[in-house]
Amino acid sequence: MDKEQSGDEEESGSVKKGKKPRAFWKELPILIGIALVLALVIKTFLVQAFSIPSDSMQDTLQRGDRVLVDKLTPWFGSEPERGEVVVFHDPGGWLNEVSTPEPNALQQVLSFIGLMPSAEEKDLIKRVIAVGGDTVECHGNGPVKVNGTPLKEDSYLFPGNTPCGDKNIDKLTVPKGSIWVMGDHRQDSLDSRYHTNLKGNGTVETKQVVGRAFTIAWPINRWSWLSVPDTFDQPALNKAMAATPAALGFVGAVPIVLWRRRRRAARAEAQTSD
Repeated sequence: MDKEQSGDEEESGSVKKGKKPRAFWKELPILIGIALVLALVIKTFLVQAFSIPSDSMQDTLQRGDRVLVDKLTPWFGSEPERGEVVVFHDPGGWLNEVSTPEPNALQQVLSFIGLMPSAEEKDLIKRVIAVGGDTVECHGNGPVKVNGTPLKEDSYLFPGNTPCGDKNIDKLTVPKGSIWVMGDHRQDSLDSRYHTNLKGNGTVETKQVVGRAFTIAWPINRWSWLSVPDTFDQPALNKAMAATPAALGFVGAVPIVLWRRRRRAARAEAQTSD
């Protein structure tokens, strides 16, 4: 009996002791690996940091600001909307004259996992002014017109700038699946206005859009949300779009009405002859 108790005590003692926890320095590489994988997943599918390289979006964004870009919603089929600030890849020929500095090893690692903006990718950041199906135009001192509706851009346009800047926009229609973008600092932004000679007439295909910039994350004293200005809530912007289905319906209805009238006339004539 005593031996059994002794054995039980030894067994319970061994259970209480258990295995010694692994030393922290041995677990550290695993923790770092998990953190890197999570950071890479976040960068690829959720959020990525970008640095503002120029003055083209002043005063909304300043050179050196770090913005966070939402990369998740495009995965669910969300399209860029008017007024949003978006980051997009160079559609081709927009940044030919812009040199990109060679990143060091640390910058390459940090940019790979999304903790630092990439120095190698040629990306741009602008405001969406018009989307697929919209018409856009601007002459002289403006204003910019979308679907014939003047935009009131005072809330974000750089002080002293005119809406057209120094580049007129002849009336054009933005192709489906594309956007028309402009910088808030119109006199210092090589945006859609300056690339009408390229494929798409200066528009950017939505598949080139990385995502929407939704907040200024750095420096701390510049932290703010990048919301859509009220000017893009004007119902008139959508009137032309809404009128199109109605117009098409009217055009489609005309032949049907004429056919019915002819049919009724034929019936009446047949009844008269009887």
